[in-house]
Amino acid sequence: MRFPFASFSLSTAFFSSLLAGALFALVPAASSAADITLKVGDQQLQTRGILEASGQLKDVPYKIEWYNFPAAQPLGEALNAGAIDIGGLGDAPLIFAYAAGARVRAVAATRSHPVDLAIVVPENSPIHSAADLKGKRIATTRGSIGHYLAIATLERAGIKLSDVSLRFMQPADAKAALATGNVDAWSTWDPYVALAELRDHNRSIANGVGVSSGLSFQAATDDSIKTHRTQIDDFLRRVAAGQRWALAHPDEVAAMQSRVTGLPTDVLKTVYQRAQLHPVAIDDGVVAEQQKTADLYLRADVIKSKLDVTPSFDRQFGFSEH
Repeated sequence: MRFPFASFSLSTAFFSSLLAGALFALVPAASSAADITLKVGDQQLQTRGILEASGQLKDVPYKIEWYNFPAAQPLGEALNAGAIDIGGLGDAPLIFAYAAGARVRAVAATRSHPVDLAIVVPENSPIHSAADLKGKRIATTRGSIGHYLAIATLERAGIKLSDVSLRFMQPADAKAALATGNVDAWSTWDPYVALAELRDHNRSIANGVGVSSGLSFQAATDDSIKTHRTQIDDFLRRVAAGQRWALAHPDEVAAMQSRVTGLPTDVLKTVYQRAQLHPVAIDDGVVAEQQKTADLYLRADVIKSKLDVTPSFDRQFGFSEH
C-alpha cells in the first residue's frame, strides 16, 4: 500500500486515506501448506515493518493475515469481537478493552522511552507548558495512550478535567482540527508526534516522561490462546527478535516501513531512534505499573469501578533477553 506525498507536505487527504476505515486486510505476509491462519492487528504497520525489515517473516510455518488500524481503540474492538487473534496496543487501551469486558490477555510486553507520547500545539500557540492548558480544547482519541497522557499531564499540573474540554476524535480528524484552530492542543503518540513536529512544525509542550510507563503489549483473545498457542508463541518470539534487531538498525527499519506505509523515512527513523522500543518480561513490576494506570482512570472517573488488572495478563508464553 502506498500513500503519495506532495513536496513532503502532509495533507488532510493523506491522513484521511491513511486512516479511513478502522479495519482492512493486507496481503498475507507468509504462506505455507498449513491450514492455520493467525489474524494479526497492527497500528500504522509498525510491527509488520519491523518483522519484514529484520527478516523475521521468512519461513513462517503458518499463514498471517495482517489488519491495520489507525489507533488502538478500533484494534481493541476487533479483538473483543474476535475479528483478529492478536494485536499490539498500549497500556491504556488494553485497560479500556479489559474494563469493557473484552476476553483478551496481554501475552507479551515492550517498553519504550515515553518521549514518543506528547501533547502538541501549533508553532505560534501561546501554550508553552501543561499549566497553560487550563480552559483549552484538547483533541485525543478516546481510550488511547494519548487520552491517558492528557489525563496524567493535567493531574500532575493540578488542573481538573472539568477545567478543559477533551475532544475525542481519530488522529486524522485531530490533525485537521489542530491545523484549523478548532482545538488548541492534540495529545497523541508516534508516528503522529514526529509527523506533527517534523512536517507541521508543531511544538511538544508535554510528553510521557514521568507520567507514562512506556509499556505496550501484544494482546490475544482467550479463544486464540486456546486454539493457536503454538503459532502465537512463535509469532511473539519473532516480534521480540525483530524489536531487538531494530534497535541497532533504525535506517533499515525506517526504509522498509516507508515502503510499506508511504510515511517519510526521516520521520520513521525519528520514531524508532527516540522510542528505543524493546521487549520486556511480563513480571510483577509490569503488572503493578499497569494497575497504576488503571487506578488513574478510576480517579479521573473514566472507568467507573475498581479494576484488578492481574487477570488481564497471561505469562505462559516464553521470553528471552537474547
